[in-house]
Amino acid sequence: MRWWFISGVIALSISLIIIVAQLRIASLARQRDLLNDKVKERTADLREAKNKSDELLLNILPKETANELKTNGKALARTYAQASVLFSDFKGFTKMSEQISSEQLVATLDQIFQRFDALCDLHDIEKIKTIGDAYMCAAGIPIEQEDHAQRLVAFALDMKKTMAELNNELSAQGLPPWNIRIGVHSGPLVAGVVGKKKFAYDIWGDTVNIAARMESSGEINQVNISSKTAKLISEDFLIHHRGKIQAKNKGALEMYFVEKRIR
Repeated sequence: MRWWFISGVIALSISLIIIVAQLRIASLARQRDLLNDKVKERTADLREAKNKSDELLLNILPKETANELKTNGKALARTYAQASVLFSDFKGFTKMSEQISSEQLVATLDQIFQRFDALCDLHDIEKIKTIGDAYMCAAGIPIEQEDHAQRLVAFALDMKKTMAELNNELSAQGLPPWNIRIGVHSGPLVAGVVGKKKFAYDIWGDTVNIAARMESSGEINQVNISSKTAKLISEDFLIHHRGKIQAKNKGALEMYFVEKRIR
């Protein structure tokens, strides 16, 4: 064979090798890009799932408690020397449930609680839970607040205002009013997380029990508070002394109605 033929064969072989190598490199690059895209997509999905999980956890627990639970796998109960607790419910709720449809009842209750939730954010109040038509929240937990009583009573007055506005809306629709009762008490309590499934942030202690009695011993569309809460807020709110009122399992307790904020 002539030298030029051999040179041509060698050149062609080298060219084919180069082409095959380039095609292989291009294929690997495409596979790498696809893999990178899948990794980015998977990372974004995991980040979105984590954000949803964190958001759900924060809907159940206070931020500080949720962080402790994620970091340590558990959240320890904590004792608070001073906090304020609020209970509210609607007088005649059972009777009202017989007057309107179940769908309308639940829809209105959901609307009310959503407005209360917004007020919690506004006043930096910790919502604890709802039980039927009852709404329970507290101030001074999980972060201690010196003005816990003032915050919670201001929140309670805004609850009254919200219900007055809503009742006007319901009246225009020919629907019955929702008559709220609100009770507040201040004192020591314990707060923490209970359960492993459907766990919840909750509070315990005699302060909680007395707050419930303030609500049940109150009157519709009034904020009924204990003497301990009254002492804490007397310089900031106009209050009306009711005297001693009998409370279930607690005997006669000094109670006050809150009229309005004066400073």
